Amino acid sequence: MVGKTAAKAAAKKATAKKATAKKATAKKPQAKKTAEKKTTAKKPAAKKATERKATSAPAKAPVLLSGGNPQIAKGYGEAPIQAYIAAMPGWKREVGARLDALISRAVPGVSKAVKWNSPMYGIEGQGMFLGIHCFAKYIKVAFFRGTALKPMPPGESKSQDTRYLDIREDDALDEARFVSWVKQASQLPGERM
Repeated sequence: MVGKTAAKAAAKKATAKKATAKKATAKKPQAKKTAEKKTTAKKPAAKKATERKATSAPAKAPVLLSGGNPQIAKGYGEAPIQAYIAAMPGWKREVGARLDALISRAVPGVSKAVKWNSPMYGIEGQGMFLGIHCFAKYIKVAFFRGTALKPMPPGESKSQDTRYLDIREDDALDEARFVSWVKQASQLPGERM
């Protein structure tokens, strides 16, 4: 009887092991399915969040400061200048683009930067010779050594060296005189900024 009892006990153990093994293998696919459900449930949510970012974050228009001057981050090179020009309001955009083109043609290799929310033009190693700024009713071109230009630009300044040219919407720009001033200014020591 002891032999039969031991055999029964061994058979019970084997059956229990098989049942446990079956349960374990049966749980694995179910666990896998649960994990799959969790990951697939998260993917659409993540996708929706990405879609929201793309559609709900349109490019911000630059802020216009007092007088309509665009607020553009400080930067060097062509890109910040073009961003400034693109943000100039109304008729000023076309005039800004024309001024930039005239300056670039008059002084090949001119250095460009946006500082203090204003386009600046200079010669590498010599400093800036000209700046542009938008006001409510006009664009102000500052020649930093304007008192040395012939003839002097018409606008006076509190600075003893600076002279201004104000351009209003209906003004006819004397391009030949402007280019002459730009060429002269580029040959003078510039402002360190």
